[in-house]
Amino acid sequence: MDQKEQARRSEPQLTLIGAFDRERGWVGLIAILIALVIVAVLAQTVLKTYGLLPGAETSARAGLRGPGVAAPAEVDPTAATPTPSTPLERARGLEQQVQRDAQELGKRVDEQTK
Repeated sequence: MDQKEQARRSEPQLTLIGAFDRERGWVGLIAILIALVIVAVLAQTVLKTYGLLPGAETSARAGLRGPGVAAPAEVDPTAATPTPSTPLERARGLEQQVQRDAQELGKRVDEQTK
């Protein structure tokens, strides 16, 4: 816009445009904050579903863990260690099993190379 067009404009037109330009930054900031709140709520829901946040049940889709209805024999709780109840306990148990397997494999390899 050239200077002649600016000179022909009335004062209220110039102030409305300037006011809108100043407010545009606030609108963007509010939009970012709303998006952040949505992401936080979704993350909280997912963490509760996976059992990583206390105070919530695991997902209803997970189903029961353990032998099914068609199990041929009754489960003896003294024969095996009980299934861990939390995901962190299950992960630690899996880690220990992987370490034991790696040690056994290392022993077998050492025995074969002798």
